[in-house]
Amino acid sequence: MPATKLIHIKESHGDGFIEIVIWKIPNPLLPSEHSFKYSLVYIVDGKRVVGYDNERGKGDHKHLNDEELEYDFVSPAQLMSDFMADIEGVIDGK
Repeated sequence: MPATKLIHIKESHGDGFIEIVIWKIPNPLLPSEHSFKYSLVYIVDGKRVVGYDNERGKGDHKHLNDEELEYDFVSPAQLMSDFMADIEGVIDGK
């Protein structure tokens, strides 16, 4: 089974823009244990402010400003909810 793009959104948000791409893939990207590949980013003035992604060898993680943190992936819907909550936290200064 080939990879299938489930979601691709790119739109303005706040002072910048968001881009969300989520793929259903045939096999997990280790060390992730789920069958999704994703990249979600909030960019302001050319700089990544919030980002979520997973990559082979690194697994699920998120970026808040210059800090990289582990992320516990549950589902694509939860991923998008967590991403938007972090963006709103940054916008609100939390």
